[in-house]
Amino acid sequence: MPDAGFPLTLLPARSLRESRGGLIAAVRDALLLVLSVPPAIAFMRRVRPDVLISTGGYIAIPAMIAAALTRTPSLIWEGNVIPGRSNTLVAPLASARAVAWAATRARAPWSGAEATVTGTPIRDLGAVDRKAARRILGTADGERLLLVFGGSQRVQRFEVALDTALTKLLASWRVLHVVGDDDGRSLARTAALPAALRSRYRTVPFLDGGAMEEALVAADVLLGRAGASTVAEAAAAGLPSIIVPYPFASGHQRANAEALAEVGGALLIDDRDFTAQALLDAVATLEDATVRARVGAAAQSLARPDAADAVARIALGLVERRQHA
Repeated sequence: MPDAGFPLTLLPARSLRESRGGLIAAVRDALLLVLSVPPAIAFMRRVRPDVLISTGGYIAIPAMIAAALTRTPSLIWEGNVIPGRSNTLVAPLASARAVAWAATRARAPWSGAEATVTGTPIRDLGAVDRKAARRILGTADGERLLLVFGGSQRVQRFEVALDTALTKLLASWRVLHVVGDDDGRSLARTAALPAALRSRYRTVPFLDGGAMEEALVAADVLLGRAGASTVAEAAAAGLPSIIVPYPFASGHQRANAEALAEVGGALLIDDRDFTAQALLDAVATLEDATVRARVGAAAQSLARPDAADAVARIALGLVERRQHA
């Protein structure tokens, strides 16, 4: 964030671990969370922000408590169909609440007049030309491109499936694989391919500087998890998806995936069922361009391209309300 010109203030809090972290870890993390409240209050008093926008996670707890104690207007936004624990805990403290899904608004404490359905703010895909993006990625007209993207980290389940399925997959698809902090496994996988297929499998650590936008628009199918942003970007791009929800974190990704699959915008495969054969079967289902067009249109029916503006309008409304109070 500092490299991008945004000041960054860190708090002592650490992620709240699941019970498998042990009692000592749970007590330590809870203590660090409590110890994060005073510096969060000090930050609010020093900076005196017009409004606080929180998108959840464990850091929302000290931030939202500090906003309430300093009478700072706050907007809390929830991107998952099933709200996260931290967001649900501190949502009653917020001046306004926004949610990505109408189904979320039916749940307490997200129900009520102060909650607005906005969709998920995402990067702008409208300015990306598909033909130009495909040329940049070396994908010719008539070729199929599969984008494999598991979020901010490598997905072991994807890696294992690709180890077995890749040679068959590359016979009819190009694959762009975002590998994150790779341990050399993708290089070994590439080296094991027949020489004629190696150029059809491209790996990159991350896609930034506009490259992710190009990949989303250029791809014919996405293989990914079901985080809020991934689902929203697939919808915005009208991109058919093979969605394999992350099975932990209270299972909230499965609900996101179900929302996309229920309208016909994705093929949903549970993590435990995702094998090399499951990948090949899913890709075969989406080989036909007519099928992909239908699935992509269904996904796009959930798109909310104005989501960022909607969230901004709520935040600005809180500022104006405070100024006229």
